[in-house]
Amino acid sequence: MRTVRLPGPLVLDGRLDEPFYQEVAAVGDFVQQEPFEGEPATEKTEVWVFFDEEYVYVSARNWESEPGRRVMSDMQRDARNLYNNDHFGVLFDTFNDGRNGYYFYANAQGGMSDGELSNEAPNSNWNGLWEVRAEDFDGGWGVEFRFPFRSMRFKEGGGIWGVNFRRIVRWKNEVSYLTAVPQSYGRRGLMVVSAAGTLVGLESPGRSLNLDVKPYLLGSSLTDRTSEPELVNEGTGEFGLDAKWALTQSLVADFTYNTDFAQVEDDEAQVNLTRFSVFFPEKREFFLEGQDYFQFGSGGSFGGGGGGFGPSVTPVVFYSRRIGLEDGSAVPILAGGRLLGRNKGFQVGALHIVTDGLAETESAHSVAGSTFSVLRVNRDVMSRSSVGMIVTRRASADESIGANYAFGTDASLVFTNELSLQGYWATTRTSGVTAPENTSYRGRFNWNADRAGVEAEHLYVGEDFSPEVGFLRRSAFRRSYGKARYSPRPQGMPGVRKLFFEGSADFYHDTSGDLESRTIEGEFKMEFVSTDSLTFGYSSSFERLDEPFTVASGVEVPVGRYAFRQGKIDYMLSPSRRVSGFLSVTRGEFYDGTITSASWRGRMEFSSRLYAEPRLSVSYVSSPHGNGSSNALGSRLTYTLTPRMFVGALVQYQSRSHSLTTNARFRWEYQPGSELFVVYSDGRGGEDERFSSRIANRSMVVKVTKLFRW
Repeated sequence: MRTVRLPGPLVLDGRLDEPFYQEVAAVGDFVQQEPFEGEPATEKTEVWVFFDEEYVYVSARNWESEPGRRVMSDMQRDARNLYNNDHFGVLFDTFNDGRNGYYFYANAQGGMSDGELSNEAPNSNWNGLWEVRAEDFDGGWGVEFRFPFRSMRFKEGGGIWGVNFRRIVRWKNEVSYLTAVPQSYGRRGLMVVSAAGTLVGLESPGRSLNLDVKPYLLGSSLTDRTSEPELVNEGTGEFGLDAKWALTQSLVADFTYNTDFAQVEDDEAQVNLTRFSVFFPEKREFFLEGQDYFQFGSGGSFGGGGGGFGPSVTPVVFYSRRIGLEDGSAVPILAGGRLLGRNKGFQVGALHIVTDGLAETESAHSVAGSTFSVLRVNRDVMSRSSVGMIVTRRASADESIGANYAFGTDASLVFTNELSLQGYWATTRTSGVTAPENTSYRGRFNWNADRAGVEAEHLYVGEDFSPEVGFLRRSAFRRSYGKARYSPRPQGMPGVRKLFFEGSADFYHDTSGDLESRTIEGEFKMEFVSTDSLTFGYSSSFERLDEPFTVASGVEVPVGRYAFRQGKIDYMLSPSRRVSGFLSVTRGEFYDGTITSASWRGRMEFSSRLYAEPRLSVSYVSSPHGNGSSNALGSRLTYTLTPRMFVGALVQYQSRSHSLTTNARFRWEYQPGSELFVVYSDGRGGEDERFSSRIANRSMVVKVTKLFRW
């Protein structure tokens, strides 16, 4: 595709009524990914790309045969449901290397989402500074994007980028691209940089200072009845700043001083019926940006494998939530720096953060200040593969506590669109501590075609493997895992798009070779043309307990060996519906008793601006050791005033702690990159049910940021 310099003034309004749209030929002829791979798209799309000294422009006319059936339910920036709307998306491979890039998409309401790609692995938490406008016309809707060159990193002097465009017509569940993308990639199609076409004729600007400084001012009021002494409406004020300097187009330095995360939403409550730790995702903007540079071992923060009803147990060598949080308490971050670079096939990320200490109180132990350091290096090999290494260090200001180090090397080898191998080896060291079983390694094979797939994995975690800047859900084990899938697209079943037959086996042995746990599972799933789905599952499990643990209020399972079987039924309503969600019911044996559990995660759209996301998880355990339940319920309510302004609230209740929490946020991006936040939080209750309505803590925060660019 050829781009040209912008022929005349462009008013960013989505109307596409400037004369040059008639004079410059558009590109079109999109190709389906779903439902009929390789067939021409059934709805016409026309696309133009222009540029000037500061911006790249992308404009599209999205013709519709039935405009009244358009799905349009979100306008909040980076809304999780935006993908399930009718939308138009853009992919730029700015280094033209078939690996890295940026993606953007928007719907007809002006809702917008974006992300950064590293070796085709997405970081959806990257937030670029760009603008988009959309407007209806007789026969469809138009959209105009304006991307500042300086908001993206690109090859200096390069006039060739990779490019692709995506169009989703949700009421047809039709997904199409300018350049064909295989069905096996599913909803990740816009992230497949290796499938992009070529954009020629671009004239990128010369080098500038490229310095961004973003200070903040914060005022807050805090009540904490659990502290000693008790705080009531304690007022404070804070100042801090973040700075970003693009030394070159390939090397970016970040600095943070007196970092504050008051605007971050609370974690969602989780019901945990296992004896292992729960993983909570990172939500803080400073750590989310550039996160993809530090991923190790599996290409993602959660690890891989999967297999079964539980989360992954793959260790995370660098887990950024270790920084600034200690035993549930926030630890002040004094200052830090980060360096991100990419050049000549190398990708480098370096991070250094200094945290303050916390004094001892009746409710918490003292915490010494610490320094956290991470160095991550990747080297591109073959067309889409990489090898790399990582080093992490945590050192305490308390000299009696030794520094902890982690070292690792990993490889991700992608041979075809369907076939890949991954593996890592890592070890940890703590000053003054002898720990012989201090290694972990993993190998994973994945063949993932549209019609069939096979996964196999072996994972080892030594008893003394302890990355103190990482996360371990389980330690001292060997895991052997295998999974097979057959997923045909039947032609003789009206209303059914795809069937899934899956089976998996998951074995855990301790480091001496004795069986610790085993899960054999089978699943049958039907995916309908509407994208609703129905799943039936069955599992047979074994668990060896060397220590008792509490699974629910009043139920403690003693040491022993347990075999149990369970069945489950899941139903997912298509996210394109006004009422959608995921319902799961499980019933069966549980250790030497029974369990009945149900969970619902839904979405209810009252209008294109207002929606609720209720969540409910209920589990009841009956056993010779007692009966008990573990329940959590809550809902998020969001009202979007504009794509850059919304108000939302998250209310949650957990039965095991008898706690009720509320978190309400107002966010307004009053200028691109500059924001106003108003956040209210409170927590009620505790372990004693008699005080379930008593406010234990409450805070009100007002925070304003301002972006300055040179």
